[in-house]
Amino acid sequence: MDDEPINLDAMRNILERDYKVIVSRSGADAVATAARHAASLVLLDIQMPGMDGYAACRALKADPRTAHIPVIFVTSLCDSWDEARGFDCGAVDYLTKPVSVLAVRARVRTHLSLVQASRLEKSHRDAISMLGRAGHFNDNDTGVHIWRMATFARELAREAGWSAADGRTLEQAAPMHDMGKLGIPSAILRKPGPLDADEWRVMQTHARIGHEILSESDAPVFRLAAEVALRHHEKWDGSGYPDGLRGQDIPHSARIVAIADVFDALSMRRPYKEPWPIERVVQTLEQGAGRHFDPELLHAFIRILPRIRALQAEWEAYEHDQLGRNGLAQPALWYRA
Repeated sequence: MDDEPINLDAMRNILERDYKVIVSRSGADAVATAARHAASLVLLDIQMPGMDGYAACRALKADPRTAHIPVIFVTSLCDSWDEARGFDCGAVDYLTKPVSVLAVRARVRTHLSLVQASRLEKSHRDAISMLGRAGHFNDNDTGVHIWRMATFARELAREAGWSAADGRTLEQAAPMHDMGKLGIPSAILRKPGPLDADEWRVMQTHARIGHEILSESDAPVFRLAAEVALRHHEKWDGSGYPDGLRGQDIPHSARIVAIADVFDALSMRRPYKEPWPIERVVQTLEQGAGRHFDPELLHAFIRILPRIRALQAEWEAYEHDQLGRNGLAQPALWYRA
């Protein structure tokens, strides 16, 4: 956007070799055009009659359709105060006239790369969300169990010494731990009574099925999810499945998720049971230390129980709100941390 045709022609000549360029000579028209064409990037002059560049930038950021679009100011105003005002309006960069051809191309390329990275990250998160829900589609788990459990796993990982970034990766991987249930017949998943020996053997195959599905990707989050899917039913004393691994032979990630998953399962309401009192849940977990669970990790979990309980309360309020609105609880909170 620029009110001088010569400036618009110059910018078009710089960029149209690589991009689709749409020009506008007024602030109001630029705001409407950005929304209408779903622009990927906006370059704004500041000194304009009527709606100036600052006002146009604020209008773009106030509209949900255009709030995500990066804005670069292109102006002859070069004081630090002018730049600060531009950034306060929501701009991501500042080019000073007369512009350098190389600088314009470099800045545009950089910011469009960031836009693409952001879109890919969102697609990644959406895929994780859908895969997590798919693994429980035919199960009798209810509500936001897998998302809530994932936040517990993140907190336990942090207490156990994981970095914040690795904890977030585990939080994203954990909801996919039961992906293999896609390969288990609904009659077994939804059976109201105990499984017989043959049905139990079929149910146990979900660990390998999930690992096989998730191992198709080389992305770190899916590699971790495949590890958790395969090993989250292994037990500290070697009595678990699918391979009867014992102690520290079980990946740390799977030992963490096992505690978080069982804690949440015992604490939540299901069609066949009411939630257990917290004292009974803790007692049951402690009885499993050294048998089902890594004793050191379980002690760490008990240490952070106040944090876990606070997260539980937050999730309960969220689930109640979502069910009250549309009957469907969506995974949103675990992206926030």
